[in-house]
Amino acid sequence: MTAATKRKTSLSLDAEALDRARDLGINVSAVADAALIQAVAESRRKKWLAENANAFAAQSDWHKRHGHPLADIITAPGGSSWNN
Repeated sequence: MTAATKRKTSLSLDAEALDRARDLGINVSAVADAALIQAVAESRRKKWLAENANAFAAQSDWHKRHGHPLADIITAPGGSSWNN
């Protein structure tokens, strides 16, 4: 596994929170890095969902009109084979 390339940056953080984190031995850079990675992933997920909302709606509409093409073999709650 290769290490990620790091880049120095400047952040403005709440002074009291930063002091408390340092007193507790919290690696502020690692926490910020993890939070940024999570925020980027969540933002990308939301963007993808928004960009594909019309396709999801069209698929849902098709299923409402025609039923699910595999309904006779679905083994999940609601599928015809669920009670078999």
